[in-house]
Amino acid sequence: MKVLIVHAHPDPASFNTALKDTAVATLLAQGHEVQVSDLYALGFKAVPDAEDFAGTRRHPELLQIDIEQEHQYDTGICPPDVAAEQAKVEWCDLLIFQFPIWWFSMPAVLKGWVERVMSRGFAYRRGRKHAKGVFLGRKAMISCTTGTSAATYAPDGIEGDIQRLLWPVNNGVFHYLGFTPLPPFIAYAPRLATEQERKERLDAYAERLRTIETTEPLFFHTREDYGPDQRLLPGVKARSGFQWNPSAGQEQAAAADCSSPRSGPRQV
Repeated sequence: MKVLIVHAHPDPASFNTALKDTAVATLLAQGHEVQVSDLYALGFKAVPDAEDFAGTRRHPELLQIDIEQEHQYDTGICPPDVAAEQAKVEWCDLLIFQFPIWWFSMPAVLKGWVERVMSRGFAYRRGRKHAKGVFLGRKAMISCTTGTSAATYAPDGIEGDIQRLLWPVNNGVFHYLGFTPLPPFIAYAPRLATEQERKERLDAYAERLRTIETTEPLFFHTREDYGPDQRLLPGVKARSGFQWNPSAGQEQAAAADCSSPRSGPRQV
């Protein structure tokens, strides 16, 4: 299997970097091929702007990022840093995002990587989303850290259910583009852990990766569960993420989350 790890942490001594290094070593030992995009080390430009389309604009009078990205892809011209990352995405069978949760989301550099690399034309276009996504048959997974304990990210925790917090990535990036999302690996509050506890979490991640090819994916409704208006059909109970279906007698809190499968130094 070919694995691309997109790593988004600025500190080489961080626990995120330790997780990335553990993944590389474990996957290589299992006979997989691995590439890493270390976004901070690359100095990756996170903001899509007019500079990305210099001399190639379809509509010079108005900058519409998605329209210009599709035009750029169709004409075969894009920034070299974007082209290099897109080649890695095309190469991989499994995509792993490695990041700390900052402000309840991905770091800006990783969000920017998604906005520039997973561009319209390359990663999606009209009629090529979700069940008809460009990357059908490939898998994707989040590996992340938090600043606070697992209790704070429980369904009744002060920060809210972490599975719903990760829904914008699992559904809005991975599933939207056709990837099969796998359950995330979450290392809670490594900065508060002892050295032994950090080692145990790295060992747990290594064990998870040893069985990655047989890991049961997250549940997502099939296209047959939706009507022509792209809403769940009457009577179909929502079982994933932020969805709930009043026509099936569900209240918001009754919907299951997408966590259910189908059947050394101070580090952060």
